[in-house]
Amino acid sequence: MSQPYFIMEYEVKIHPLNAKGKYYVDCDSCLDHCCYDVFPAYFKWDEDSCSTYVFKQPETPQEEAECKEAMEYCPVEAIRDDGKI
Repeated sequence: MSQPYFIMEYEVKIHPLNAKGKYYVDCDSCLDHCCYDVFPAYFKWDEDSCSTYVFKQPETPQEEAECKEAMEYCPVEAIRDDGKI
Protein backbone atom coordinates (compact mmCIF):
# COMPACT_ATOMS: atom_id res chain seq x y z
CA MET A 1 0.00 0.00 0.00
CA SER A 2 1.44 3.38 -0.94
CA GLN A 3 1.92 6.04 1.69
CA PRO A 4 -0.04 9.28 1.34
CA TYR A 5 1.94 12.43 0.80
CA PHE A 6 1.09 16.03 1.39
CA ILE A 7 2.03 19.08 -0.60
CA MET A 8 2.16 22.13 1.58
CA GLU A 9 0.69 25.35 0.23
CA TYR A 10 3.37 27.99 -0.11
CA GLU A 11 2.86 31.70 -0.43
CA VAL A 12 5.53 33.39 -2.53
CA LYS A 13 6.99 36.52 -0.98
CA ILE A 14 7.97 39.10 -3.60
CA HIS A 15 10.49 41.74 -2.56
CA PRO A 16 8.85 45.19 -2.24
CA LEU A 17 11.55 46.76 -4.45
CA ASN A 18 10.92 44.29 -7.29
CA ALA A 19 10.32 46.09 -10.59
CA LYS A 20 6.77 45.64 -11.83
CA GLY A 21 6.61 42.91 -14.45
CA LYS A 22 6.63 39.20 -15.03
CA TYR A 23 9.96 38.33 -13.36
CA TYR A 24 10.46 38.32 -9.61
CA VAL A 25 12.53 36.67 -6.90
CA ASP A 26 10.91 34.71 -4.09
CA CYS A 27 12.49 36.33 -1.02
CA ASP A 28 11.99 33.28 1.18
CA SER A 29 13.72 30.96 -1.31
CA CYS A 30 16.63 33.25 -2.18
CA LEU A 31 19.58 32.25 -0.03
CA ASP A 32 22.40 34.13 -1.71
CA HIS A 33 23.11 36.62 -4.44
CA CYS A 34 24.46 34.44 -7.23
CA CYS A 35 21.97 35.82 -9.79
CA TYR A 36 23.09 39.33 -8.87
CA ASP A 37 26.72 38.32 -9.31
CA VAL A 38 26.13 36.76 -12.74
CA PHE A 39 23.26 38.94 -14.05
CA PRO A 40 23.77 42.40 -12.50
CA ALA A 41 21.84 44.10 -15.32
CA TYR A 42 18.56 42.78 -13.85
CA PHE A 43 19.12 41.88 -10.21
CA LYS A 44 20.24 43.76 -7.13
CA TRP A 45 21.11 42.58 -3.62
CA ASP A 46 19.31 44.19 -0.70
CA GLU A 47 21.47 44.11 2.43
CA ASP A 48 18.56 44.97 4.72
CA SER A 49 16.46 41.96 3.74
CA CYS A 50 19.38 39.72 2.68
CA SER A 51 17.58 39.02 -0.56
CA THR A 52 17.93 39.63 -4.27
CA TYR A 53 15.24 41.37 -6.30
CA VAL A 54 14.58 42.22 -9.95
CA PHE A 55 15.26 45.91 -10.46
CA LYS A 56 14.93 45.88 -14.27
CA GLN A 57 12.47 43.84 -16.29
CA PRO A 58 13.55 42.68 -19.76
CA GLU A 59 12.56 44.94 -22.66
CA THR A 60 14.08 43.18 -25.67
CA PRO A 61 14.19 39.56 -26.87
CA GLN A 62 17.89 39.41 -25.86
CA GLU A 63 17.09 40.66 -22.34
CA GLU A 64 14.20 38.16 -22.12
CA ALA A 65 16.61 35.36 -23.02
CA GLU A 66 19.07 36.52 -20.35
CA CYS A 67 16.35 36.56 -17.67
CA LYS A 68 15.28 33.05 -18.67
CA GLU A 69 18.93 32.02 -18.40
CA ALA A 70 19.04 33.53 -14.91
CA MET A 71 15.99 31.45 -13.95
CA GLU A 72 17.75 28.30 -15.13
CA TYR A 73 20.98 29.31 -13.39
CA CYS A 74 19.37 29.85 -9.97
CA PRO A 75 20.25 26.84 -7.79
CA VAL A 76 17.17 27.21 -5.56
CA GLU A 77 14.69 28.21 -8.28
CA ALA A 78 13.92 31.50 -6.53
CA ILE A 79 13.63 33.47 -9.79
CA ARG A 80 10.11 33.15 -11.09
CA ASP A 81 8.12 34.19 -14.15
CA ASP A 82 4.39 34.49 -13.62
CA GLY A 83 3.82 34.74 -17.36
CA LYS A 84 2.14 38.16 -17.20
CA ILE A 85 3.44 41.24 -18.92
